[in-house]
Amino acid sequence: MIVGTAGHIDHGKTSLVRALTGVDTDRLKEEKARGISIELGYAYTPLANGDVLGFVDVPGHERFVHTMAAGASGIDFALVAIAADDGPMPQTREHLAILDLLGVAEGAVALTKIDRVDAARRETAEAKIRALLAATPFADAPWFAVNALDADDAGVTALRAHLHATAERKQARNDAGLFRLAVDRVFTLAGHGTIATGTVHAGRVRVGETVSILPSGLAARVRGIHAQGRAADTGRAGQRCAINLAGIDKSELARGAWLADPRLFAPTLRVDARVRLLAPLKDGAPVHVHLGTTHAVAHFVSLGRSSRAQLVFDAPICAVPGDRFILRNAQAANTIGGGVVLDPFAPSRRRQTSERHAALDALEHLVAGGGVAPLLEQARYGLAIDALVRLCGLAPENIALPPATRVVATPDGDLALTADAGRRLGERAVAALAAFHDMAPEEPGADLARLRRIVAPTAAPALWRALIDALVGAGSIARSGPWLHLPQHRVTLSDEESALATALLPLVAAGRFDPPWVRDLAATLATHEEGVRRTLRKLERHGRVHQVVRDLFYDSDRVSELAALAAQLAREHGEVEAAAFRDMIGLGRKRAIQILEFFDRVGYTRRVRDAHRLRGDSVWPPVS
Repeated sequence: MIVGTAGHIDHGKTSLVRALTGVDTDRLKEEKARGISIELGYAYTPLANGDVLGFVDVPGHERFVHTMAAGASGIDFALVAIAADDGPMPQTREHLAILDLLGVAEGAVALTKIDRVDAARRETAEAKIRALLAATPFADAPWFAVNALDADDAGVTALRAHLHATAERKQARNDAGLFRLAVDRVFTLAGHGTIATGTVHAGRVRVGETVSILPSGLAARVRGIHAQGRAADTGRAGQRCAINLAGIDKSELARGAWLADPRLFAPTLRVDARVRLLAPLKDGAPVHVHLGTTHAVAHFVSLGRSSRAQLVFDAPICAVPGDRFILRNAQAANTIGGGVVLDPFAPSRRRQTSERHAALDALEHLVAGGGVAPLLEQARYGLAIDALVRLCGLAPENIALPPATRVVATPDGDLALTADAGRRLGERAVAALAAFHDMAPEEPGADLARLRRIVAPTAAPALWRALIDALVGAGSIARSGPWLHLPQHRVTLSDEESALATALLPLVAAGRFDPPWVRDLAATLATHEEGVRRTLRKLERHGRVHQVVRDLFYDSDRVSELAALAAQLAREHGEVEAAAFRDMIGLGRKRAIQILEFFDRVGYTRRVRDAHRLRGDSVWPPVS
């Protein structure tokens, strides 16, 4: 268990920790000289069961509230110190508000300096304290009246016993998540190098493992670990750890950074959150944000509901859903609210739509421990497993996917798609093909990439291929060569047309890049033009030929060669100009333009001013 102190300056927090542990947490010369805490202090004391109780002593001065917020990050138990001669003071109130906003609900109250007051003064102070605590999570917390300067004080002895008993019965935090530690101090030791200390918020880390330093993205190897003040092979959630890092300089690390599993964090500038304001805040106002040990500046943007807002940061930060944070005003003089992170990768546009709020509802469900099912239902094109890892803070194998969820491998990582989302996407694909056939009944169908651009342009190509394979397997759509079409959109050749096709195909292929026109083919075979035209159109639907312009059909292999030549020009020059393509294929400018416009029409290229650019998701022949 980690105990964090709280309370106004000169209310005896440091003296109380020293009385409880024998450790003076004021280690700086300036702290000794001024008699006040400026930095975070740490102390550890052994328990009877072999565990260790840790203390984080925080400064009480109003100028160091940001340091207090960093120290309160990750504590399990609050020790609220209030002097009997002063009673509640400004930082007493602010520290209590911060603890409440951070979700610290378990604690004890130490009424300090009881040796300095008479019974009447003490009674007055106690009444004020009870009134203050009534509206906080500590309304029913146990009280201990102490004189921290007396080694044999009964109140200190009782408080120590209470803390030890609470720690011994407290269950260890679940460490199934991915490791992350909020860095609150960095220093060097001769012969050891860089040491980073902080509270482990989740997971575990072992000596020899590599951790990421975020948000910088640097990597370091764990050379050694001290957990709760003792040398250890492993540090885990709920412990204060000192991590000896190899391969990193002290100047590359500071309070506010995270040490984390490389899979966990991605730096972000926009965070959507559920917020609770203690004072009015204008839309767009700058705020100081304390998250973990990070202190950053952001702008507050309301999301149209009083309980949700977006924080737009000036510099990248790292967070996971469920992280709590504190908001202070632009002057960093007052705590004005706090909240819980919902989406650490919030969008900059369309952030107040009903669809966006539905996605945030799903993230609220996740933060409340309800699982990822609603989140996946909101992902119409599936959700990357890597994204789920960052949202859940869990390794992929520990994420409980809903039944019938399909996991599709892609070059950029696996995607998860629910059965319902896959069904809806399939229905849209079938409807799009029906509309395509109505619009272009003479076309054989759409190739895979073109149909994706119509139905789901932002879906991963690998996910789209898997979906189409499933639809073909179920008989919902059919595939003829590279073309996708509805099963009823089928073309068959009569015996007469089959015989004509056998004669036509060699002639078209022999023409290479300049095949005969329909009228020339009809004259060569002494047959009617309409029969040739009708047969070639049916062959086109089977993918045997392609109609570049009316009555001019190219053999499919020749079109593949032309597509390869266009791709070569695109690689060399970034785009395909008609003049360069003309010179490459040895035909006139008009024919070169006709071929390039055909590639535009079928979606292999796209026209950009006077040139043509290869689409990033297209290949030729179209992927079947």
